[in-house]
Amino acid sequence: MAITLAFDVYGTLIDTHGVVIALEKHAGNMAPAFSRIWREKQLEYSFRRGLMQNYENFAVCTRNALDYACSYLKLALGEQDREALMAAYKRLPAFDDVEAGLAQAKNAGFKLFAFSNGSAEAVETLLDHAGIRNYFSGVVSTDEMKSYKPNPGVYSHFLRRAGASGVDTWLISSNPFDVIGAISAGMRAAWIKRSSEALFDPWGIEPTLTMSSLLHLAEQVKQQCKPI
Repeated sequence: MAITLAFDVYGTLIDTHGVVIALEKHAGNMAPAFSRIWREKQLEYSFRRGLMQNYENFAVCTRNALDYACSYLKLALGEQDREALMAAYKRLPAFDDVEAGLAQAKNAGFKLFAFSNGSAEAVETLLDHAGIRNYFSGVVSTDEMKSYKPNPGVYSHFLRRAGASGVDTWLISSNPFDVIGAISAGMRAAWIKRSSEALFDPWGIEPTLTMSSLLHLAEQVKQQCKPI
């Protein structure tokens, strides 16, 4: 069976901190802190909603996290400004290594899918804006399951949708919780360590591969998949 690569989108392919430029207009030198808090709360809210089985889509988690960040930093942004920031979140840039890394993986004969907590519509928009949609056979969203990573059910859902098996499927993600979730669900996983300061959770579950970018990912995956 062909090797299938499931690429996380936010933070792996798409630079969520690209919103800093839009934030500078409202938060000045607090923009990097605003971006970090917004992203952290976005993920936290998705985890909590998944555990509570009180589902709202990722855009709602993102908007709730934006409102929290505004309150935390005591920034009195009006509704129009908040909507503008939400719109900016739909036009985030890809990391510099992404297109070359995807091209290498595609040329290696792998099946590529985008696999995200974001809705399929939102992910399609992001990938189109970044100019990388054509590398993927499809987009699989956890929204179809009304849950979020790292619920094991969403990884099983991905395998069904992609027509893939766990042993031949790799999750590619910069998020340790996602890597651990995929490995726990029987997949293999590459952690893209996009910052030298990033830490992997000490749970005793290690990534199959750790890389600093998507460049040469295809080569490393092929090496791992060679028969012993």
